Amino acid sequence: MKLDFSRLARLCLIPCLVAPLAAQTVEKEKAPVTVDPAPVSRQAGVITTFAPVAEKVAPSVVQIATSKNVRPGARNRRGMPGLDDPFFRRFFGLPDQDEDDQSQQEEQRQPRRRGGKEMLRKEAYGLGSGVIVSSEGHILTNNHVIEGADDIIVTLAGDKKEYKAKKVGTDAPTDLAVLKLEGKEGAVPAITFADSDKLKVGDFAIAVGNPFGLTQTVTMGIISATGRHVGILETEKRSGYEDFIQTDASINPGNSGGALVDIEGRLIGINTAIFSRTGTNLGIGFAVPANLARSIMDGILKNGRVVRGYLGVGIQPLDETLSDRFKLKSTDGALVNMVESNSPADKAGIKVGDVITEVAGKKVEGPTELRMAVGSMMPGQKVDVKYLRAGQEKTAQVELGELANKGIASSPTGKPESTDPDVLDGVTVNNIDAESRKKFGIPENVKAGVVVTEIDQDSPCFDAGLRVGDVIHEIEQTPVKNADDAVALSEKLKKEKQVLLRVSTRGASRFLVVKEG
Repeated sequence: MKLDFSRLARLCLIPCLVAPLAAQTVEKEKAPVTVDPAPVSRQAGVITTFAPVAEKVAPSVVQIATSKNVRPGARNRRGMPGLDDPFFRRFFGLPDQDEDDQSQQEEQRQPRRRGGKEMLRKEAYGLGSGVIVSSEGHILTNNHVIEGADDIIVTLAGDKKEYKAKKVGTDAPTDLAVLKLEGKEGAVPAITFADSDKLKVGDFAIAVGNPFGLTQTVTMGIISATGRHVGILETEKRSGYEDFIQTDASINPGNSGGALVDIEGRLIGINTAIFSRTGTNLGIGFAVPANLARSIMDGILKNGRVVRGYLGVGIQPLDETLSDRFKLKSTDGALVNMVESNSPADKAGIKVGDVITEVAGKKVEGPTELRMAVGSMMPGQKVDVKYLRAGQEKTAQVELGELANKGIASSPTGKPESTDPDVLDGVTVNNIDAESRKKFGIPENVKAGVVVTEIDQDSPCFDAGLRVGDVIHEIEQTPVKNADDAVALSEKLKKEKQVLLRVSTRGASRFLVVKEG
C-alpha cells in the first residue's frame, strides 16, 4: 500500500509508560531540612560584594570523588578532572567515555585471578559536587555524578577531611541522588532551602561548586529563565522530568551537583548541566529547582523510591496545523495521541484526540506541564482533568494510578498490500508480524496497525515526518487494523488535500497532518 504524512511534531509521553529508577537503599525517614519560604528581597540598591553570601554557603557545598573496581591492566581513561561528566561531554562534543578501542575491551573481559579469586583495583571514576541539606549529613547531588560508582568519598569544605558516603537513593528521570555521610560525628552545616517557585527572571544567582577538580569556586549571574525543558534527561526507555532553572552564572565540568543560591544564600537549585557548542562557557547553565529536588529527596527517604502519579496517555504539543484540524482557538494544551487500555485516563473517558488543558486547577500549556503535574501527584489521588473535545470543554475526575512498566503480548500477521492514492502517496505498508517487530523494534503492546516498509523521500508523508518502521494506527481518526483497512481508507481519501494520521515509533505515538504538495 502507498501512503503519506506532515511535519514531525515532538513527542512527549505522560508518566505512564516508564517506571522511575528505584532507590538503592530504603531509609524510612524524612531529612530535617530548613526551608525559608519568603521571596528574595528585590529592593533596588548598590551591591558592592557577594562575599557574605559565599561565606554563608561555602561550608554546605562538598566535593564528591568516586571510584570503581576495575581489573588490573585496564588503562585509566580519565583525563582532566570533571570532563568525565557525561552531560558536559555531550554538550562539549567530546566522545563518550565508553567509546574505547577493541584491545581495551578485550582486556576488560579477561578476568585475572590469584588463588582462585578475581583481582580488582580501585580507579578514580569521577569528580563532582554536592550540597549538605540536613544537619544529619544528607547530601543532594546529581545521579550522573555517582552513577556506576563503587565507592563515594566526600570532602567537606570546612575541615577538608574526607568521609565515606552511602547512596541512599537515586532518581534518573530528574538526575538527582541522595547520599548520607558516614563516620562524621556531630552536626554538619546544612544549607537553607528557598521557595524556588517564587523566583523571577532577573534575580541574582550564585553557583558554588568544584569545577575541574579545583577547590570550591563561586560564580555569579542572574536567573535567565525558568521552566526550561531541553530534553537532556530523556532516553528511548524513559521520559525525563525537566523544569530547569536557566542561569548565566558560570558552570563548568565538576560543578554538577553543586548549589545554585539566591542573594541571601538560600538554595534555589542543584546545578546539573550547561549548553555549549564550543567547549567554552556560553552563559547557558541549567539547575534542578530546589522545590523539585526537595520533593524527590522526601520521596526517596520516605518510600525508598520516587512514587509518581500515572495517567496513562501519550501526548504531544500542538502546532497551528493540528490546532486547526481539531477546531481549537490556540496551541495551548497537550494533545492526547494514545490512551492505554484500562488506564486511569481510559476509565475516566479520556480519548485519543482530546486536548488536556488543566489538571487539578493547574493550567497545562503543553506536554511538559502535564508530565510534571501528574508526576508530582500521588497514586490514588483524585483530580479534575479539563480537556477539549471537538472544541467543547469537558471535565473528568481521574483517580491516578502509580507509574509502572506495562505491556501486552500480541503478534498479528498478514500479507503486504499496496495502493496509490493522491495525498497519501509514496508509502508502502505491511501487516505487523514477528519479523517486523524484531526489525523495527515494535513493542508487543502495539496490537493493531500497519508498519511502513518503504517511503518515497519526495512524498508529502516523508515531509510530514513519517519514516520506515513507523506504525500507522489511524487515518482520519478511523482505526487501522491491518493492511486491508489501510488500503480501503486511503482509497476513500484520494481527493483530500490533507489527511490526519496517528502513528507510532517504537511504541511512542503522535499525530501527523499530511498536506498535498
